[in-house]
Amino acid sequence: MLKLVERLGPVQASAASDTLTLPFELRIRGRLKTQSDSGRELGLFLDRGPVLRSGEGLKAESGEVVRVCAAVEPVVTARVSAGLPLARLAYHLGNRHVQLALGEDDKGGWVRFPPDHVLEELAALLGAELEHHDATFDPEPGAYNQVGGGHSHSHGHAHSHDHAHSHDHSHEHHHAH
Repeated sequence: MLKLVERLGPVQASAASDTLTLPFELRIRGRLKTQSDSGRELGLFLDRGPVLRSGEGLKAESGEVVRVCAAVEPVVTARVSAGLPLARLAYHLGNRHVQLALGEDDKGGWVRFPPDHVLEELAALLGAELEHHDATFDPEPGAYNQVGGGHSHSHGHAHSHDHAHSHDHSHEHHHAH
């Protein structure tokens, strides 16, 4: 088994000895036993967290490079007018803390996500036209998850939520008749 142990960031197809085509749900894993597109046994032994990007190279212990490809899978592409409607669609879908792919083509800008009836309903309420089809799903990596950025960020998130409330109220009502 070829053990893939290092992320290289984007590599040219000519730099790789093989390819590994995976759907999104498997490209989020750091540990995986699978087969390359040529049928070789592969083991992924990578840091957990970052999504494997289409076009990313993975280096084996032997020095060999395997290039990751996003698989074609069922997706929903939501389209609305450019500008504020598209920004609003991306904001509200992203506010659900789901992975989204963003892009544009000759028909304009779009937001893409795996099929999900709740997200589809929200997108439709925001005026989007929905297209169910098969395509690659390579979501945005996020500002803090860029591959090859040369540095990392660590954030502590300790919060205290103590709230004291006093609800002593006197309500006297005097009515003269």
